[in-house]
Amino acid sequence: MREPEEPMGRAGDGGGADARVTVVMPTYNEAGSLPRTAAAVLGLPLAGLRLLVVDDSSPDGTGRIAEELAREYGTAGGGARMSVLHRTEKDGLGRAYVAGMTAALADGADWVVQMDADGSHPAEAVPRMLRAALTTGAGLVVGSRYAEGGSLDEEWGAHRVLLSRFANAYARAVLGTRIKDITAGFNLWSAAVLREVDLSTLDSAGYSFQVELKYRAVRAGHRAVEVPIRFGQRAEGVSKMTLRTQLESAVVPLRLRLRRR
Repeated sequence: MREPEEPMGRAGDGGGADARVTVVMPTYNEAGSLPRTAAAVLGLPLAGLRLLVVDDSSPDGTGRIAEELAREYGTAGGGARMSVLHRTEKDGLGRAYVAGMTAALADGADWVVQMDADGSHPAEAVPRMLRAALTTGAGLVVGSRYAEGGSLDEEWGAHRVLLSRFANAYARAVLGTRIKDITAGFNLWSAAVLREVDLSTLDSAGYSFQVELKYRAVRAGHRAVEVPIRFGQRAEGVSKMTLRTQLESAVVPLRLRLRRR
């Protein structure tokens, strides 16, 4: 069964210019890229914007740098513009996002943005994504590489492009979804959708968290729209994608489909 032709838009909370938007940014060994990414995010013209870094005890000192940046950026509207959640173990991107998004909701976020720290996601797209949510009633806006107008950095190798496109085509076919970039890691969520999906019940620990969360949302009847972005090349450091995470990404869509049946 596919999601409805006209999914219900139930964004629910957080409209207008004073909406509280929290960018949740997991980090592991991103000391070289975090300062410029934080500057790009906190320089956006959104009054209610906050940045929450979720660091998994990075041995390169990312957590310490994040704390220094948080002190530097100070407060706005009675709260910290940037804060840091320190985790004691590295147990997967999905687990880091659950911890960060749960904390953002508890702190009163109306909207939560998932965003990488490596500079590959264009911070300037966040206001466009918020506008898309507010004008369409969508509870999920995907910063999409594969929607019309989206693109990939020219430095991506042919093998990487092929792998990314195949992963999307595979997940879409197995799950029967129309989201063109279902594996995307750059997403804006309404607080209402995240609460209804119940983050604590998600199974995926790694990158497949991106697929499971979107799938659960559209299956619950929430509207998803895609905003085209240019996906850049990481500014510093190395990719965290491993063979284990790739295997999990292949298994999770099948598990979700079997569960649906």
